[in-house]
Amino acid sequence: MAESWLVRDATVEDAAACARIYEPYVRDTVVSFELEPPTAAEVAGRIAAALARHAWVVLEDDGRVVGYAYGSTFNARAAYDWSTSVSVYTETGRRRTGAGRALYTALFDRLAARGFRTALAGVVLPNDASVGLHAAMGFEPVGTFRRVGWKLGHWHDVAWSQRPLGTGPGEDDDPPAPPGATVDTAASAGDTRTSN
Repeated sequence: MAESWLVRDATVEDAAACARIYEPYVRDTVVSFELEPPTAAEVAGRIAAALARHAWVVLEDDGRVVGYAYGSTFNARAAYDWSTSVSVYTETGRRRTGAGRALYTALFDRLAARGFRTALAGVVLPNDASVGLHAAMGFEPVGTFRRVGWKLGHWHDVAWSQRPLGTGPGEDDDPPAPPGATVDTAASAGDTRTSN
């Protein structure tokens, strides 16, 4: 592994690398509830959509994309506009290396700069590594949906957790402009370097 990693905003040119990282999660595990791995073209569309309103970041190690994280719509109803669903994926063998933490840190900064105030994450159980990462990143459990997904011959539970972004919403605070309406390019541009 290199001395340092580079976390940067994704581009659609990263789609093939992200699809490669994601494929084994879809094909061989219940971490993702997708049943067929998306093509690079499909991932390119997802990256473009995330960058338009939320954020998508990638982690490079010696110039090669080895992980990614993104925000997406939590719920399409307008009152949820300040909440975002988040996910992080790293290539096989990168668990407990700090890669997920580095990706989430950069992602949360970008999402907060765009006006999002709450991040939500669903984790298919059991998955101690993911539960541990989310707890370490400040997520608090909010509930478990029992037997909501069928994959690889079994029903699976999904535990949901959430954490504030930026200052987070106050009890009676008026919300800012809807996220994605304007982008703070100073906060969302550039690279984030982190040591292993």
